[in-house]
Amino acid sequence: MRRGRSGAPPQAAAARTLTSVGTAGAGPAGATDAVGAPAEAGRLWHVTLSLSGAEAPLRDVRQALERLAEDHPFLLTSRYANDHAEIRYWEEARDLHDAAAVALRLWGEHRATAKLPPWEIVGLEVIDRDTYHQRVAEGYGPPPASPVGVHPY
Repeated sequence: MRRGRSGAPPQAAAARTLTSVGTAGAGPAGATDAVGAPAEAGRLWHVTLSLSGAEAPLRDVRQALERLAEDHPFLLTSRYANDHAEIRYWEEARDLHDAAAVALRLWGEHRATAKLPPWEIVGLEVIDRDTYHQRVAEGYGPPPASPVGVHPY
């Protein structure tokens, strides 16, 4: 997946509809979120999901992550070894809680269809777009995902 000059995710990711949250819970115009900030219809969040478990053949792990990426083109990059993996992507969500909820369900909901290893989630980071870009600019954030795709550690 290509990213724009500003490092923003592709438009396809921004247009994706959340599965965790319908429009039923969306508040009226002028609504505020839990901390009193104006509620936004959809912000972009950078998600890093870390997984770990029993060893699996590298070929099987790679193929499973590729199937997951084919089913969900919003996946930006995946790194893997025979006993752990990291998935990074952009999520559009109303708030951090919604983005985290989607991320926490991703592996389990697609374990069977993508033939993912029976690993558990051992880490989750969800940061807003501005924080992501600030970290990268200051040199301590995750490097921009390049090359995009599924790669071994």
